[in-house]
Amino acid sequence: MTKVQFIHGLEGSPQGTKARLLAEHFEARTPAMDTSDFEGCVEVQRRCLEAFAPEVLVGSSFGGAVAVALLQRGAWSGPTLLLAQAAERLGLAPALPDAVPVWIVHGLRDDVVDPEDSRRLAAAGDPSQVHLIEVDDDHPLTASVESGALLDWVRGLAALR
Repeated sequence: MTKVQFIHGLEGSPQGTKARLLAEHFEARTPAMDTSDFEGCVEVQRRCLEAFAPEVLVGSSFGGAVAVALLQRGAWSGPTLLLAQAAERLGLAPALPDAVPVWIVHGLRDDVVDPEDSRRLAAAGDPSQVHLIEVDDDHPLTASVESGALLDWVRGLAALR
């Protein structure tokens, strides 16, 4: 069974919709975080990466920023799914490491994080590795979660390993 580590957003939790869905279909871990401490969250996730050794890392919104920080710092170099990522909003440069498969999904009706942020991040990455997926959806990607697209994206990234 595919091992997935999920990094929730500011309004998410280990008991949230995405976390529960991933746990139903994969061997998933969603470490609890104090989202008022960005660096603390990065450290919590780094420790979990070392202990759990997932095949795919998934970060949602604030959690997407944490995942980008882990990629930029070299703490993770595996397949990564970023959902409505908020890296620039947390002061991170739009940059991704080479040779790391990263799929960035962003809803065109996102009223929290501008989809342009994900376009900039995707453009800064290796075009052979970074895939931008724009969907007709909101910030929480409600329709994509309900339709099963989230599961398909995780499976697609896992197949790249």
